[in-house]
Amino acid sequence: MTSAEHHKGRARHRMAAVALAGILAAPTGLCAAEAADQLYERTLMTTANARCGLFAPPISAALDAARAQARGATLRSGVSEQQVFALEQRARAKAGAAACNSKDLTLAASRVKAAFDGYAQMQTMTYPGDVASWKADRSSSATIPFWRLSQMSAFGGDRLMFGLAGRNKAVTAVATFENGQRPYAARVILRDTRRTLGPYIDQRLGRALNGKVAPRNASLVFNAETREEAPPTLLPTGAKTGLAFRFPLALADAMSQLDPREAVTIEFVFTGRGDEMTRKAYVEVGDFAAGRAFLH
Repeated sequence: MTSAEHHKGRARHRMAAVALAGILAAPTGLCAAEAADQLYERTLMTTANARCGLFAPPISAALDAARAQARGATLRSGVSEQQVFALEQRARAKAGAAACNSKDLTLAASRVKAAFDGYAQMQTMTYPGDVASWKADRSSSATIPFWRLSQMSAFGGDRLMFGLAGRNKAVTAVATFENGQRPYAARVILRDTRRTLGPYIDQRLGRALNGKVAPRNASLVFNAETREEAPPTLLPTGAKTGLAFRFPLALADAMSQLDPREAVTIEFVFTGRGDEMTRKAYVEVGDFAAGRAFLH
């Protein structure tokens, strides 16, 4: 075998490896090198798919969810956001330079398709986090609002469901309060990735989510756009009533850029004597981006 043939063989092997790496799950315990390799391969293939139309929608969704999981695993392994961005840019550039009908790309695409032969039948997925999990459901209903992607949180005697709801996958927070009080407004606060270099993690607080949020001066604030009685299908288990707050779609985009180890804050605002009163709940970012991609 000539040197050129050897290099071509290695390139084909690397492109095909995306189908052999366990597309549906990027384990959170991967070392930095393994996680980065998976992120590179999956970013390359999702970029090629977007340009060349390699896969049907169910396979495209699975591949993008796997890419998002690999991104989370890479960040969990200690790689910085700047390094992750640079790696993704290299993968996109490589995919952009490949011809859609190249042998390497055709071989890799055929193996991805084979790996997802039965994927179209999958309707639900659970994405475990360090503290909480995201539950994804991509079944459809024309009349009944239900959670497409959700995480439950308890704060004191109060309870929260947060995620994407309904056919439009609206960013929604549904809360029920033990003492019957009703907030008049709600807002979500999360780190501004454009003005920070990475997550704020207070190791002294261990697994507590309130130790995984950015200071207010380094955060974005999204105010709820609507407030209404929550449909029974969106209430926390056992709750009889609750309020539903819906937020701008841009909130989902912002959450998808965060480190999986951090948290976001949901503040509920009540009428008080003088200054407003707030109650805070926390949601773990985890694999929100992967769950969101699974729904597409």
